Amino acid sequence: MIGSTSVTINRRTLIAGVVGGTLGITATQSAFADKATAPDSSVKPVVWLNMNQQELDDAYDQTKYAPNASIVINRYSTNSEETTKRLGEPSYFSYGPTAAERCEIYPTTKPNAPILIYIHGGAWLITKAKDYRFPAEAIINAGAHYVILDFTTVTATGGDLMPLAEQTRRAVAWVAKNAARFGGDPNRIYICGHSSGGHLGGVVVSTDWKEYGAPPDVVKGAVLVSGMYDLKPVRLSSRSRYLNLTDETEHALSAQRHLASINCPITLVYGSFETPEFQRQSRDFAAALSAAGRHVTLNVVKEYNHFEVVESLANPYGAVGRATLSMMRLGTP
Repeated sequence: MIGSTSVTINRRTLIAGVVGGTLGITATQSAFADKATAPDSSVKPVVWLNMNQQELDDAYDQTKYAPNASIVINRYSTNSEETTKRLGEPSYFSYGPTAAERCEIYPTTKPNAPILIYIHGGAWLITKAKDYRFPAEAIINAGAHYVILDFTTVTATGGDLMPLAEQTRRAVAWVAKNAARFGGDPNRIYICGHSSGGHLGGVVVSTDWKEYGAPPDVVKGAVLVSGMYDLKPVRLSSRSRYLNLTDETEHALSAQRHLASINCPITLVYGSFETPEFQRQSRDFAAALSAAGRHVTLNVVKEYNHFEVVESLANPYGAVGRATLSMMRLGTP
C-alpha cells in the first residue's frame, strides 16, 4: 500500500556560531574554564541544513542506504533481457545527430495510443536504455507506447549537465513530431523518470517548448521517481567530483526554481528507505508545487529503497506502475 499526501516542509533554523565571553575567574578556576570552553574538535561544520560534509556526501550516495543496490541494478538488466526474449528487439530511432541520441520504442497494438517516455537514472553517468526494457510489457499491454531514451553522460561532457538536458528535451520534441511513425498520439505524451532521470524529467516539465518547436503543453503529465529538483545540495556534495556545475547551470536545471513553467500534473514518488536528502527533495518539490497552485501528488512507498521503488513500474498494481497508468488514464491490463 502507498500513501499520497502533499507536504509542506519548514526547514530548521541552523545556528552555526557560538557565543563566548570573558569571565572573571580565579587562577584556580582558569584551567577548568579553559577545558570547559575549548571548542570540540570532533564537531564538524554544517554544510547543508543540519548535515556536515560526510553526512551530506552519504545522503547523495544511495549505496549507503541500499546495501542491495548492485543486486537490484543487475535485476534491471536480467529482467530486461527476459523482456527482450518475449517481445523481441524494440524499434530504434535517432532523435539527434550524435550516436548517443537514440531511443528504443516498444509499440502497443492499440491505434493512436498515448506515449510514455522513460528517462532512466544512473547518476548521469550511465546510458543504457536497454537495461530499462523490463516495464515494457505492463505499459504496452495497458495500451501505451513505451519509449526509452538514451543520451550522453557527464563523463563525455566534462561534467556539464546541460547537454543531457538539451538532449532529453529534443527527444521529447522529436517524439511529438514523429508519433505517427509508430502509431502514437502526439497529444498524449507523458514522461516517467527515475533518480537522475527524475531530475531530467523535472527539467523537461519546466521547459519553454517554443525553442524546440513543440506546443507548450507537449507533456501532459509526469511521474517523477526519487529525483533531485534543486541542485544546490547536489553541488555541495561529493557528486561535485564529477559534476561541473556553475551558478547558471545550477539555477537553469533546478526544476523547483521554475515552477511558473510547469503546466502539467506531477506525481512524485519515493521510497521510505531512501536517503534523507532524496526524501526531502521530493517533499520540498511537492510543497513548492502545491504552494504555487500546481497539481501535484506525493506518494511515499513504504519499505522500498531507491533502487527497488522503480521496479514497480513493471507492475500495473505497484506504486509507480499504478501511478503511471492512472496518469495516462489507462486501466490495468
